[in-house]
Formats: sequence, C-alpha cells, structure tokens
Amino acid sequence: MDQQGNCFGYPLSIFFIVINEFCERFSYYGMRAILILYFQRFLGWNDNVGTAIYHTFVALCYMTPVLGALIADSWLGKFKTIVSLSIVYTIGQVVIAVSSINDLTDFNHDGIPDNISVHVALSMVGLALIALGTGGIKPCVSAFGGDQFEEGQEKQRNRFFSIFYLAINAGSLLSTIITPMLRGKKYLKWTLVFLFLIVKRSQVKRLSPCWFVLSLNSPTMPRLSHTS
Repeated sequence: MDQQGNCFGYPLSIFFIVINEFCERFSYYGMRAILILYFQRFLGWNDNVGTAIYHTFVALCYMTPVLGALIADSWLGKFKTIVSLSIVYTIGQVVIAVSSINDLTDFNHDGIPDNISVHVALSMVGLALIALGTGGIKPCVSAFGGDQFEEGQEKQRNRFFSIFYLAINAGSLLSTIITPMLRGKKYLKWTLVFLFLIVKRSQVKRLSPCWFVLSLNSPTMPRLSHTS
C-alpha cells in the first residue's frame, strides 16, 4: 500500500465496499430463502397469505431504491445514505430475529406462542426496515465505488465493477445454499438462523468506521457532501 492509500493500484476503500456488498447480499438472500417457510411454519399463514406478503416485501425492496436515490442526491449524499440506511437494515434484521423467538410470548412453555400477533407485528416492522435499507442503499453503493477512482484509473474502475458484481452474485449464491441447510438442522431454530444472517450483516457496522477513516484520507472526501 502506498502513501496515497492505494493497494495494488486500487483505492483501499473499494475493498471495504466489495466486502460490504457481499455481506449485504448474503444477508438479504439468505433471509429471503427461508421467509416463506417462516411465514407458514412459524406464523402459521396459509400459502395465499404467505405468498402475498412475500411478494409485497420483494416489491418494496425494488421500489425503495427510488427513495434512496432521492435521499442521496438531495439530502445526505451517497456515503451518509449508505451508512445510515445500513444501520436501518441491521435494525430490521434484529427485529425479525426477535420476532422468531418462540419464548417471547410462550408464557405457558408449551412450545406454541400464546400471542402470535406480536410475532406478526414484529415481523412486518422488521421486513419494512429491511426493504428500506436494502433498497435505499442499492442505487448508491456502485456509484460510490466508482467515485473512488481518479482520472487515469479507467482500467481499475472497470475491474472494480466486475469484482463488485461478482461479490453480489457470490453472496447471493452462497446464502441461498447455506441458509436453508442451517434451517434444516434440528438443533437450530429460526432465531439462530436469523441471528447468523445478522452476524453477516453486522460486517457493515464494523467496516463502516474503517471506510470512513479511509475516506478522510482519500481524494473522494468531497463526495461525502450533500451534493454527492
């Protein structure tokens, strides 16, 4: 790494961006892979209700990028939008994990929640926060990654986007395979599977401070302004 914060000819901050995106996709698609089963087997919804809520959630995830773009362009800028909505995203994962704790309302300890409405409400709040977080950062991350490169680094920028989208697909593929396998283990409950996804998602919380420090010493610091 040279004195200008470059590693192998690339801005050091992009390595954190790629890892962040891998963890985000792992968390999102891992949660989606078991969401219908969670609706049916834990919340007790039938196929019609579970499918309707599932597709409503997915639709929201593809609508909120518009909101994220508006926030980034007119208010916070790309960097602050990514960090703030990543925190919202993580809170959403925590809420949905809490919603899957059977003992939360199982007061008579018979293995069945006594007030399923509490679990449903928490699940809906968690999914809403996740939809806002994952959609809100979607239009910002790739653009912010491209901003890290200076003039004359077109080759590195093109390679970055290739690696970036590889990380997206790798995280999605691995989580879709691993998460259902974890759910299938008899000694693992819904809560533990969701908590595993939170651990992956919490990479954002650990990487963001490092990312911020690196940005302070990089030529991209002005891009953190409201006009980013």
